[in-house]
Amino acid sequence: PIVNEEEYKIVISKFPFQDPDLEKSFPKKFPPMSQSVPHIYIQVKEFIYASLKFSESLHRSSTEIDDMLRKSTNLLLTRTLCSCLLNLIRKPHIGLTELVQIIINTTHLEQACKYLEDFITNITNISQETVHTTRLYGLSTFKDARHAAEGEIYTKLNQKIDEFVQLADYDWTMSEPDGRASGYLMDLINFLRSIFQVFTHLPGKVAQTACMSACQHLSTSLMQMLLDSELKQISMGAVQQFNLDVIQCELFASSEPVPGFQGDTLQLAFIDLRQLLDLFMVWDWSTYLADYGQPASKYLRVNPNTALTLLEKMKDTSKKNNIFAQFRKNDRDKQKLIETVVKQLRSLVNGMSQHT
Repeated sequence: PIVNEEEYKIVISKFPFQDPDLEKSFPKKFPPMSQSVPHIYIQVKEFIYASLKFSESLHRSSTEIDDMLRKSTNLLLTRTLCSCLLNLIRKPHIGLTELVQIIINTTHLEQACKYLEDFITNITNISQETVHTTRLYGLSTFKDARHAAEGEIYTKLNQKIDEFVQLADYDWTMSEPDGRASGYLMDLINFLRSIFQVFTHLPGKVAQTACMSACQHLSTSLMQMLLDSELKQISMGAVQQFNLDVIQCELFASSEPVPGFQGDTLQLAFIDLRQLLDLFMVWDWSTYLADYGQPASKYLRVNPNTALTLLEKMKDTSKKNNIFAQFRKNDRDKQKLIETVVKQLRSLVNGMSQHT
């Protein structure tokens, strides 16, 4: 935060930053970099100046001194500063917000590297255009740290999603859905919304990749929950409840939590779940089996193996739910239909394995 013009001048006298908007009215805030950014920049300049004073006692030529300064500054940036950043990024307690801050900070430090090169040129009087002038590695150094922070963001985001998903507590034998989405899923979506607000300060591509990665991970986690081998039985009521949760995921994806996605790109992360649930809730087996393998199939993303696994879990639920179910004609007919579909799916799966 900058209260007045004097404070602004003090900061920019120490750190190269120009923003015409900041100069107009006060109080104002600098872009969301930490105070550590100008502090680090000042420390590097002081190191360069101390190195100059030391090298002057060696009675070397200006060109040799310039080369020494650049090489020692490169060591400071790569071996010391970048190592510090990488150690910090990999610490388990560093959260998503801190990682976003590190990416913002390294971006500003990277942009400031050209001013450090100018500083060396000014104090040694050796032009950067000189044939043998060593360049500062600041650009690659800070890019490495930034890429490491981006990777950690994707990993930590998926870990947070896993924590929420582990709280899921479905009654897989329910006869009717609750009529509203599950609490754990709404909490997860609220968390994602708030974290993607923080991501607005990130470069667009990073925010989009994080958002797409999160939606794909959530979709995969939900699919794995349905197909879990420990889960032996699923009722139609549970499928309908699960569908309410997937609808919330799709609504979240369509709400543009991060700008820059084309069309329904983000919703497509949930397309496999959507087609699978639609197939079961509409009970549209005749269409699925008739169109299987066709590029324009309504259920193109439903693998027969996946459909078979879920159908096997639903086979006996009506018998178990009601002791008189075997005497009900509708239920008997449904069981026969399921058996028929199971056989047809098995033949599709066997055909696929032989083809493979």
